[in-house]
Amino acid sequence: MHPFEELLQDNKAWAARMVANDPDFFKKLSGLQTPEFLWIGCSDSRVPANQITNTQPGEIFVHRNVANLVINTDVNLLSVLDYAVNHLKVKHVIVCGHYGCGGIKASMSKTDFKPVLNMWLRNIKDVQRLHREELEQIKDEEQKFNRLTELNVQEQIFNLAKTSIIQRAWKNEQRPDLHGWVYGLSDGIIKPVYEMNAGTHIDPLYEYDDL
Repeated sequence: MHPFEELLQDNKAWAARMVANDPDFFKKLSGLQTPEFLWIGCSDSRVPANQITNTQPGEIFVHRNVANLVINTDVNLLSVLDYAVNHLKVKHVIVCGHYGCGGIKASMSKTDFKPVLNMWLRNIKDVQRLHREELEQIKDEEQKFNRLTELNVQEQIFNLAKTSIIQRAWKNEQRPDLHGWVYGLSDGIIKPVYEMNAGTHIDPLYEYDDL
């Protein structure tokens, strides 16, 4: 049996278990989704949003990319954000990074990963530049790696707050709150590292007056 065939087989077994536990599971799931959370996470296969938060399908709206970045020219990310905030009316947006992130580690090197990855990873290098003074004080490479992971999450929260999508929802509906978390691969625990409540003022340079 090919690996992809095993996935299909496991899917059938999972569907059967869900129906055995709750005969109306898929009937309820096929209705309108009303998640309270948008999850912006890393594409890393070890950090699945539903499993690590012990939530069911339908409870979290999810977007994932390498190193959980919020980039102002990423139409994919922005379309997910727009839909989640303006149509699903989520109350919380979570950016969740994880210790041991390959994207973060790659950004700390001077390796040429070829054009597309270089372009993506440069956004993390910009985080390093912004926090260079703090990071250079950390001599242990593993601790520096972990701290950059946390700072990267913090900067992505700032990037969310800079968008007109978030600022308009803050002004008109006093939501969503923004949460920056880091997941530990070694212990399975999520560590909150940065929070921003709806309506928080940021650098006026990024605030819109005519929303």
